[in-house]
Amino acid sequence: MGKRKENSTNSLNEKYIIECDLTYAVCKIGGRWKLLILCKLEHGKLRFSELRDRITGITERMLTLQLRELEKEGLVTRTVHAEVPPRVDYEMTEIAKELIPIWKQLSQWGNKHKILIQEENLVEN
Repeated sequence: MGKRKENSTNSLNEKYIIECDLTYAVCKIGGRWKLLILCKLEHGKLRFSELRDRITGITERMLTLQLRELEKEGLVTRTVHAEVPPRVDYEMTEIAKELIPIWKQLSQWGNKHKILIQEENLVEN
């Protein structure tokens, strides 16, 4: 595979992600499912089926992909138990646990913002 042009959009995006800590962090936990998966693991280990059952709307394939990414990024550990049938547990890493107060604050902000926008829309209509 050839080297990307230095002024290509992808090259500039990669540079920005590396240079901006906030963008880097959001890329690691962003998207529709990652934060939700981490929130479900906040209180301890869960099996794949438990995670799947607690997250409305996620497909098994998407859950697998997201868990793999979270594991690759060091935010989730995957433990395979030598049993029949095999049992696999997922758990937040210590660095992921540092996100708990951040997502709680973000959730509070989201709630406040949602209410303000709803109130503004009621006034306009």
